[in-house]
Amino acid sequence: MRHFDEIFAIAANRHGGPAALDGKLTKPDPQITARPEDRWLSVMTRCVFNAGFNWKVIAAKWDGFERAFDGFDVGRNAFMDDAQLDAHLRNTEIVRNGAKIQSVRDNAAFLMELRDAGGAGKVLGGWPSQDYIGLLEMLKTRGSRLGAATGQYAMRFAGRDAFILSTDVTARLVAEGVIDKPATSKRALRAVQEAFNHWAAQSGRSLSEISQVLAYSV
Repeated sequence: MRHFDEIFAIAANRHGGPAALDGKLTKPDPQITARPEDRWLSVMTRCVFNAGFNWKVIAAKWDGFERAFDGFDVGRNAFMDDAQLDAHLRNTEIVRNGAKIQSVRDNAAFLMELRDAGGAGKVLGGWPSQDYIGLLEMLKTRGSRLGAATGQYAMRFAGRDAFILSTDVTARLVAEGVIDKPATSKRALRAVQEAFNHWAAQSGRSLSEISQVLAYSV
């Protein structure tokens, strides 16, 4: 496995040099633990709907989603009744996918459960980056439709420290001998986490930055 500096150099050579590459990297939000729970539900919902759909379609309708789901107020959505669910299925301002609409109610209930542990900001935003795969597992098991890439994108788009196992990131991990195919098993995900932790220790960079550098290196 290469030193992170070597991988960064490969990426920088392909993207205009070190300064240009650094300018492309998005970093975690330092105020992530203060993110309101309605914004967590919003980003979760957007990523759930993005999965399997054209992202531009979801983006074009997003104002309609915000209106339909009451600004993603967690309490209101957690107690969505069948009449409200039926109304959403008739609402042309949103994408009328029943299972994904149901996930809004389920994820609102999940976020309410996190209040007992200090709230979404503390739990999701404050989860140790060194155990990011533990957070992904929790999202998969306790959230709705938040497994695999959906949970990864939701955490990145929310602004927390996160890697995304995209095709390019996976290709770099394979090239470095960390895994030999896309990481889906717990063993493979542990290997990925260990590699990211190793590169973080070498570079002092976040998971988010390292993930982007790996992608840009391919």
